[in-house]
Amino acid sequence: MGKMQTNLGLLTICVFLSMSCFGQKDDNSKKLGKVSKLFSTEDVLEVQMAYSNRDLKKLTNDSTYINLNLTYRDDLDTLRGLPVRVRARGNFRRKNCYFSPVKLKIKKEDAKRTVFKGNKELKLVFPCLKESNNNDNVIKELLAYKLYEVISPYHFKTRLLDFTLTEPKGKKLQEHKIKAFFIEDMDELEDRFGAKAMKRNVHPLQQDSLYSIRNSMFQYMIGNTDFSTGYQHNQKLLFLNGYSIPIPYDFDMSGLCDVSYAVVSQIEGVELPLESVTDRLYRGFRRTDATMHSIRNEFLESQSRMMEIVENHKDYFENANEFEKCKKYLLEFFNVIANSDKFKSQILDKARTK
Repeated sequence: MGKMQTNLGLLTICVFLSMSCFGQKDDNSKKLGKVSKLFSTEDVLEVQMAYSNRDLKKLTNDSTYINLNLTYRDDLDTLRGLPVRVRARGNFRRKNCYFSPVKLKIKKEDAKRTVFKGNKELKLVFPCLKESNNNDNVIKELLAYKLYEVISPYHFKTRLLDFTLTEPKGKKLQEHKIKAFFIEDMDELEDRFGAKAMKRNVHPLQQDSLYSIRNSMFQYMIGNTDFSTGYQHNQKLLFLNGYSIPIPYDFDMSGLCDVSYAVVSQIEGVELPLESVTDRLYRGFRRTDATMHSIRNEFLESQSRMMEIVENHKDYFENANEFEKCKKYLLEFFNVIANSDKFKSQILDKARTK
């Protein structure tokens, strides 16, 4: 009898554990392919916050946050408040920019029944400096994210903001009305694909070949050399189905953005052979010509869709010349890859071997 009770007890435990495991799987599977409400629309979100840029940089670090209140306008045109914790982020921008980028944390309970539901952490991108084209610079960087969505299903979601920052200046308050955008957190991207971010470095030649080339071609398209897929500089690696897939971010140093503070990238202390950030240099590794031409054709087939996205953002530009310059820069890329000789000399022959 005692043996039978023991066996029944073990059977009960096994059944319970199985149900728990399947329940956990069901919970995770509910997130697969799902985009949170915050990033499910292209509508511009109105957001307001109040803090001192100086204090944000001085009082926060990677582990220290300050408590603030974020106000946003909901679907019913009502201003709603949300408690958040924020810190400054980004080594270069934190040191050199007036508006430091922000890492933002939200408690799950506070996010319930709001547009922020499902987003525990967010990145917030601002213009760098108080200058004439600062808002257009934000739109150009946002465009880079939107264009990469055409290239790869594995990308960070973004949401454009009309952002108002109220900043104390002595006894007065200064109001900054600027463009900004949210970037989803890596945890949310992992949940969408049932994948995991890789902590260790992986050489580009050991990454998924097609996505690695798509990423390198995209970086060439926007004129960006400020990245490393091998060392995960301005890149994340997503591990899925036995493959590592690069996911790029931070494009303000690209030729597409062409910001006033941009400098030509250095690799191990040596500056790349470029006169300007608007000069393009292919930084991908050598692959078979057949594979390279396959990705080339993908980009050519995507040209109309990409240029449509650019046109859809035209009204967000304050300076019409900045829009035209942005558009021309992208068309120059398509002219290169459409020409077989230029594609060979500027991309195939420039591919890295080490």
